[in-house]
Amino acid sequence: MNFLKEHPYLDLNGTWFYASGRPLSDDEFRSRTCVEKMGFKVRPCPVPGNYEIYLQEAGLLEDPRVGTNVLQLRALEHNHLWLWRTFLAENSPEHEAFLTFEGIDCFADIYLNGELLGRTDNMLIEHTFDVTGRFRAENELFVHIWPAREKAKQFDYPPGIKSDLHTYDGLYVRKAPHGYGWDIMPRALSMGVWRPVKLWFRPQERLERVFLAPTSLSADHRRASHKFYYRARTCGTPDDRYEIQIEGICGESQFKQKQPLYFDAGRMVFDVIDPLLWQPRGRGEPNLYKITVRLFKNGSEIDALQFHHGIRIITLEKTSLTDEKGQGEFCFRVNNERVFIKGTNWVPLDAFHSRDAAKTEMALKFAEDLECNMIRCWGGNVYESDAFFDYCDQAGILVWQDFAMACAIYPHDADFCQRLETEARSVVRRLRQHPSLALWAGDNECDETYFFEGRNPNTNVLTRQVLPRVLWEEDPWRPFHPSSPYMDESVIQTGRRFLPEEHLWGPRGYHKNEFFTHSLCHFTSEIGCIGCPAPESIRRFITPENLWPWQNNKEWLLHGTSPVPANPQHDYRVPLMASLVREFFGKIPDQLESFAFASQVVQAEAFKFYIEFFRSQKWRKTGILWWNLIDGWPQFSEAVVDYYGVKKLAYHFIRTAQQPLCLMFREPDLRKPGDWGQDLIASNDRREAIPLTFTVRDIDSGDILAEGRQIAAPDNVTPIARISFSYADKRFYIIEWETERGETGRNHYLTGYPPFNPDQYRKWLTAAGLYLAEECP
Repeated sequence: MNFLKEHPYLDLNGTWFYASGRPLSDDEFRSRTCVEKMGFKVRPCPVPGNYEIYLQEAGLLEDPRVGTNVLQLRALEHNHLWLWRTFLAENSPEHEAFLTFEGIDCFADIYLNGELLGRTDNMLIEHTFDVTGRFRAENELFVHIWPAREKAKQFDYPPGIKSDLHTYDGLYVRKAPHGYGWDIMPRALSMGVWRPVKLWFRPQERLERVFLAPTSLSADHRRASHKFYYRARTCGTPDDRYEIQIEGICGESQFKQKQPLYFDAGRMVFDVIDPLLWQPRGRGEPNLYKITVRLFKNGSEIDALQFHHGIRIITLEKTSLTDEKGQGEFCFRVNNERVFIKGTNWVPLDAFHSRDAAKTEMALKFAEDLECNMIRCWGGNVYESDAFFDYCDQAGILVWQDFAMACAIYPHDADFCQRLETEARSVVRRLRQHPSLALWAGDNECDETYFFEGRNPNTNVLTRQVLPRVLWEEDPWRPFHPSSPYMDESVIQTGRRFLPEEHLWGPRGYHKNEFFTHSLCHFTSEIGCIGCPAPESIRRFITPENLWPWQNNKEWLLHGTSPVPANPQHDYRVPLMASLVREFFGKIPDQLESFAFASQVVQAEAFKFYIEFFRSQKWRKTGILWWNLIDGWPQFSEAVVDYYGVKKLAYHFIRTAQQPLCLMFREPDLRKPGDWGQDLIASNDRREAIPLTFTVRDIDSGDILAEGRQIAAPDNVTPIARISFSYADKRFYIIEWETERGETGRNHYLTGYPPFNPDQYRKWLTAAGLYLAEECP
């Protein structure tokens, strides 16, 4: 939890020293002296940091992002890493001292002045050690990080668990799953202190934890009920009088509550009258209260904490199944109102997570620019920083948070369950105060893995028992979704076709095929299309001799991503990209520049179709989280912004398709006999009705196909015109509109079926003026 006001601390980031290698014995390494005796080379390094970055900066490793250099990392998987620094600190009778590693990867022994403080075995959470009274005049903090691959050998691997072959060593290890190799990330079993290190000085009597939860909201929004939970630490006598006070202020809205502290733990229950609500993006202001909690002893303040709080109620209405008539549901409500979700999946910002902090704001600004009102934090990643959630709080961006498990059947033994419970409790306590946090999800596609293995996902004790128990205790007012997609017993009996929430990947063919158009789901939390990066970006990560052609190209495959060359599991991705180009344009270009353009067009039209297909059926469809926003590795992928921050054409198509008010064509339903017409509809995400004028014209002939005045219904879709339709016509329509308030908008629609002429398409795109010429590769 990121407090505005908190206890003082000493920043232990900055310049450290490191050494690495394979020790010849099992002797314990407690200090720098132990490392120097072994003869390992000592070098300076920054913390936060990652081992591979240190080696690269020392000239000992070629840039892993280029060519096949990432394969060099396999040789480092057996190495140990030692890190240390010195600092000055004094023992104080008035304060207790706590050393916190916000992120350490992963198996580490922590020493202070040669004494073992403790050990870590989880990359994903904070680790805190009590160091009260342990300081000398000068102190040495020493960290020994063990190779995760070697530590993984200590676990049992019964036949009941399952993972991809190249990720088996990650089943028991609580590292970000993507680090073992994924179709969007390389295999990079990094290690290091990847988030800040702080030495906290806390008063002996203090506030340990606080949590303010809005629990209900009246129908007229005039009364918001709250429960405030606290855990304090007091050391007084029975005669001492303790009190706790909470007050909040947001503009003209204020509240204050105070009560005696009868015990070190307790709660307050109170209402906020006429609250200023936190609203998601596009629905109003994301108002944030500044909360101050004070602890008093005999009338004097002895401790205080400050944080932001958003007053909102979030629910998820969902059913186990849906059907052809849409008699099912998967819909988010915020402050008792339905919210149509337009958003993206958030994947690792980098293979080496010490780089994340420098990229977070840039990536979130992309999401904001694209009018995303939700981000799904995918379960193959780390848990994002407080800075990430602070930004989402302020921008009104809802967050769907997976727990860090993906595409596997994880162990169920008591030790693993306990480690997952500890992890979940740590993460929930850190993030639960953020109003942007809308949903906890148990994992990514683990139910699916059980299903494909012929097993029942409802036997998964991790997501049916361990995580629900933690959330019941720590955050009972927020929705929980056991898996994405989730399959309860009724799904096992009827089949996954009737899932209300689904990952729509399917055959990966032409994007308007029946897999998508006949999908029954109400909500898709993954859907996407692979697209080539810009040539200037490709030249930064593919060596000149392997730049072209794409066929049988080991560097293209590796950046495809096929993370382990000996395992061809993901080798299909680059050929898929080429096949989609052939399907759309009838041929595959023989030059890099024209190939990149063609691929980006295919991707852009696919994303546009997916979003508009869901928006045009608003409330039968309730949301789309497309895959994905930005690459965490130089590669050929579904991301609409590449690793270097260069936007693909799809970015600009999405920006148009996700406007709060957007006019678009609804795809014709040829299952209806004789239906050869096509509806132009207005999809309006605003609360108010919007009068507008519109025109639809053919860009080649200039013919006006439809025009008129209409009113876009509030928060709904409105059919506003109907034109004739034929698959034989390959035409490019421009849709333009102006609201009564003078707001203007434009969109386009591509008619007919492939193959299209790439030169003709480029002319259409240029003539349309919707997208700048430099936005096309």
